[in-house]
Amino acid sequence: MKKSYRMFGFYLSLPVIITLVLFNFWPFIETIILSFMTQKRGEFIFNGIKNYQRLFGDSVFRAAIINSFIFYIIRLPIMLISSTLLASIIHRGIKKLKSFFEASYFIPVLVDAVAYSMIFLLIFQDRGVVNYILSLFGIDAIPWLKQSIPAKILIIIVVSWRWTGYNMILFLAAMQNIPEDYYEAATIDGANSWQKFVYVTLPSLKPIILFTSIMSTIGSLNLFTEPFLLTNGGPNNGTMTLGLYIYNQAFVSLNMTYAATISVIILLIVGSLTFLQLKLGDKNNE
Repeated sequence: MKKSYRMFGFYLSLPVIITLVLFNFWPFIETIILSFMTQKRGEFIFNGIKNYQRLFGDSVFRAAIINSFIFYIIRLPIMLISSTLLASIIHRGIKKLKSFFEASYFIPVLVDAVAYSMIFLLIFQDRGVVNYILSLFGIDAIPWLKQSIPAKILIIIVVSWRWTGYNMILFLAAMQNIPEDYYEAATIDGANSWQKFVYVTLPSLKPIILFTSIMSTIGSLNLFTEPFLLTNGGPNNGTMTLGLYIYNQAFVSLNMTYAATISVIILLIVGSLTFLQLKLGDKNNE
């Protein structure tokens, strides 16, 4: 009976297992194999490690990996700090209309990427709203889409605008699970609001902080939508990312093998950073 019961559970999970193998595991293996190939006259021929050697001399790849890490290093603390503070304000500081503020901050996640990209293009164009406001303070118009550094800042603003609310909801859910007794004990000990936040809220949020930082790592190093829609990687590859470069190689240049090679590199980088974050998280919990 026990054996039959276990086999019944296996049969129930079999469709999920087959789906994972077909759409996750097998494409993963195929990508690794493809990275060691080259394409000639429609046929894939074994190429050894030449694709990987090519990466070292590829200036666009170097620009893409540098840009991706710039977005990651700057975006991660902005997202963590703003999401945590917003969640804390809504949880502890706002007594009315909590649902309104929660929905307002979460709406950017639901907006279509093309729609909000067009809006930001209008706002940050040469004669857009942002440059008009800057002119009121005597600041010259900033070429947001024509220079590398302003274009990077624009990408960071857009990505942070979209995903801060999403992460705020995660932090808010975690805060609602913190026992109220902790705050009452801190109040009895004479702690003020800032001390409660530092010594009660933040330590309780360590697991969700680790989760959001890992997800942001994956998202930053695979960033595609915003650079593609806003700048298309320009100007002069100033906003080229690894995700966008893979797209260009695979679907513009039709170089599937080289795109697979870049994908493997991203996998190694993301895997290494995730492992490091998990180790640091375990060490902090100890």
